[in-house]
Amino acid sequence: MSTPEKIRERLAPLSPERLEIEDESARHAGHEGAKGGGGHYRLTIVSTQFADKSLIARHRMINELLGEMLQNEIHAISIKAYTPGEN
Repeated sequence: MSTPEKIRERLAPLSPERLEIEDESARHAGHEGAKGGGGHYRLTIVSTQFADKSLIARHRMINELLGEMLQNEIHAISIKAYTPGEN
């Protein structure tokens, strides 16, 4: 299973109405951080579960679900987390 597929699977509990995962790893090839492994991803997620949550709380929810992936498979991730009315 690819890393974007794993991310999608891990974020399923948020019941996203929209989930876009862009692999930007090729743009970062060769830089010092990329040498240690793990890819660079841009994530856009829309979920009703973000209602009444601060931006930090939304990011924490996502980070908790991604868990150990953030230690080895994901070197960097840019997150845009919205409620349905915000996007």
